[in-house]
Amino acid sequence: MSGLTVGILGLQGDIEEHLSATSLALSRLGVEGEPSLVKSTDDAKRISALIIPGGESTVMGGLSSIKGILPTLRERITNGLPTLGTCAGMITLAKRVYDRVVGETSQTLIGTLDITVERNSFGRQRESFEADLKLDMPGGGGFHAVFIRAPSVKSLGQGVNELARLGDAVVAVQQGNMIATAFHPELSGSTILHEYLIRLAKADTVQA
Repeated sequence: MSGLTVGILGLQGDIEEHLSATSLALSRLGVEGEPSLVKSTDDAKRISALIIPGGESTVMGGLSSIKGILPTLRERITNGLPTLGTCAGMITLAKRVYDRVVGETSQTLIGTLDITVERNSFGRQRESFEADLKLDMPGGGGFHAVFIRAPSVKSLGQGVNELARLGDAVVAVQQGNMIATAFHPELSGSTILHEYLIRLAKADTVQA
């Protein structure tokens, strides 16, 4: 098997943290591969998996559109590219988004994950927090999650599975090869979710 290229959308947000977590996850799994920044359509065409980091979802969506990457990302994810969206990445993947404070948004989205997301669901930056939760997925279990201006999932479409909940709020989901979390796994010290993404990409490569 050739090495995996795990792309990280490199326009804005927690890019360096995901680069480090992905390198560590590849090493822990003993999988040949490397993380790589995605900043162009050519970059998006050659990756085996994609991470959309936390940051500013409106900025990432806008820059993806301006740089012309958005159609390629949308096509590849729709066709099964293993993808992990974290915090703002969850928002960018969602089909429907509104803000708890300002209401409806008209931001640019990839829009492939059949969920409705509420932005700033737990409050603004000063209300950021950490919490222990359980990840209901292969290799999951207890997870110490970091929430920063976090969204939550308000409704799930057909075929979307709940992976984690915090109280009454759904904070992690999976639909096919798409995984999305309201929290920042790259800041947790755990590589469980990065390893899960790599396993999905590896399975896809073997099947191909």
